[in-house]
Amino acid sequence: MNTIAKQLEEDAAPMKEWFEHMHRNPELSMQEASTADYIAEQLRGFGAYDIVTGVGKHGIVATLKCGDGDKAIGLRADFDALPIQEQNNFPYKSTKEGISHLCGHDGHTAMLLGAARYLARTRNFNGTVRLIFQPGEETMEGGPAMIKDGLFERFPVDAVFGMHNIPGLEEGKFYFRPGEMMAAVDNWEVEIVGKGGHGGIPELTIDPVVAGASAVMAIQSIVSRNVAPAHRAVVTIGAFLAGNAGNVVANNAILRLSVRTTTPEDREMVLSNIRRIVAHQAESFGCTSQIREGVPGAVLVNDAGETEKAVRIAQAAFGEDQVIYPGPSFLASEDFAFMLQEKKGTYCFLGSGPGKMVHHPEYYFNENLLPVGAAYWVALTEGYLR
Repeated sequence: MNTIAKQLEEDAAPMKEWFEHMHRNPELSMQEASTADYIAEQLRGFGAYDIVTGVGKHGIVATLKCGDGDKAIGLRADFDALPIQEQNNFPYKSTKEGISHLCGHDGHTAMLLGAARYLARTRNFNGTVRLIFQPGEETMEGGPAMIKDGLFERFPVDAVFGMHNIPGLEEGKFYFRPGEMMAAVDNWEVEIVGKGGHGGIPELTIDPVVAGASAVMAIQSIVSRNVAPAHRAVVTIGAFLAGNAGNVVANNAILRLSVRTTTPEDREMVLSNIRRIVAHQAESFGCTSQIREGVPGAVLVNDAGETEKAVRIAQAAFGEDQVIYPGPSFLASEDFAFMLQEKKGTYCFLGSGPGKMVHHPEYYFNENLLPVGAAYWVALTEGYLR
């Protein structure tokens, strides 16, 4: 363990307290008013930062300048939760029914707060560090909202950096990759409307469940039959909602889709095929349909030069054996991609070790990562702003 991480580990109690408080009190995307207030309260307690709240609704930017350096770095952490019922029994488990931190954003924020506290105390850098606490990552709203609210005009940076814990990757190791690292995402809701009625008199009904089931199967052929094997894409139908009783034909059915692609051409093709299939499948069963398109995501593309810098800094701080380069890419999505469209930078993964994958009801954030992640932010700040 490097010197910074060791010091942070010896002083990890506040990070655990912040993490557990946020875990007990999760808030959904773009509804994180109390979480934002809590983060700002901790930052004010450090007594060193210029703190601006309300950026892109609930976003926070905390700025610390040291010396006469003219370079600035942005470090970003997210803090929204998911609409999933937690199935863990920790003393600090979620107190809110159906809402929980099952992606580790509470841990991400605790790590950046830990780095903030350390940097305020040591100030071993020359330039400006801006800590970006972002709402609404899960819905792809928070990053664009902060950018629209003038994030990089009001708080200029030369480069911006992000990080995410990943279960299944070796605990405590950092994984970097230049270029494309995560996929674009489109979250859509499809409604198929039929004619409800009695389950024993189907001739007087138009069953949207049958139409929806047919659409689900047809949609699953899009990637396998239309996307080149050398490319990557996936369409997940994560929710199929219809009816409440076995003897009732529902009046409508809802499908919720997550579409992930890695090229603009594949994205356009996949979405076009979904529109076509939904319309024709619904019509073939005598139903009507409507598609509600969510906020589109973007492919996360790391700048090669900034990735190389981050790799060298991490290797110097943690040792070459703790840094995997190049690391893996995933078809998961991240709205940090929008920030990387505006500024150079890179996004890395921090291995969590064995455990359930993020978004699983039994996922848990590995608290051993708190000093490690905080140490990376400190090392990056000190290394970038020498």
